[in-house]
Amino acid sequence: MTALAWPAQMSLAMALAREANQPAEWPGLGRVDPGPIRLIVVPDLRRLDSLTAGRAPSWGAAIALPDAQMILVRADAPDVARTLRHELAHLALHRAVRVRVPLWFDEGYAGYAAGEWERLGSLELNLALVRGRVPDLRTLDGALRGSASTADAAYGLAVSAVSELARRNPTGTLDPLLSGLKAGEDFDQAVLRTTGLTVPRFEEQWQQTIRKRYNLGAWVVAGGGWLILAVVVAGLARVRRRRDRVRRAALDEGWEVSPEDAGGSELDRTQ
Repeated sequence: MTALAWPAQMSLAMALAREANQPAEWPGLGRVDPGPIRLIVVPDLRRLDSLTAGRAPSWGAAIALPDAQMILVRADAPDVARTLRHELAHLALHRAVRVRVPLWFDEGYAGYAAGEWERLGSLELNLALVRGRVPDLRTLDGALRGSASTADAAYGLAVSAVSELARRNPTGTLDPLLSGLKAGEDFDQAVLRTTGLTVPRFEEQWQQTIRKRYNLGAWVVAGGGWLILAVVVAGLARVRRRRDRVRRAALDEGWEVSPEDAGGSELDRTQ
């Protein structure tokens, strides 16, 4: 493990390197020898963008380069340790599996292995899903490299798709699927063997599961109801202010106050 960093980030880089150098078990892969890894901790997005020649998305907290056995992590990421584990999962997957896997599985597995279950929770407040607009897996690949607004939901959907692959197997795990991939089995064939579904059929089943789970009821329970209430209250307040303006205008129309009345009587002043 080689750690590189700017002086201000060197202590963080050393701590992350020690953590990354510990033996780890990965879902469906077991213990994977990580091999030599170069960890680079950068101060911010500008340095990350510079070192990756613009390959890192503007919202990205880190990037893994499996072919180079390299991970670059932003020191200002919200949860650097969790981010590092996500990127280490990418390296573990690519080191153990040599066949080509789709991007949604690659990113979904990294989130699954890193325990990023909060991504699933965030889907409950996604209005597009509530309205039944669930992307197909090809579209999901594009969304994972899209804007920050689409990528957040896309990562959650990718984790949900990988979780669905595990659920569809009698063992409830990814072990059989990844065992086949490690042995060189084609991804589509491995999915068919371990779930009994072709990839297009799995896609349909996954979309149906998402629509059932993330519906209007789930959205309301997750906090959407408070949003509706806030909008209603704001609307009522706006109507009230508009009515008050009309009433004040009616009262002011033709109303004149004499200087004596404006100053008050002597009795008023003494009291």
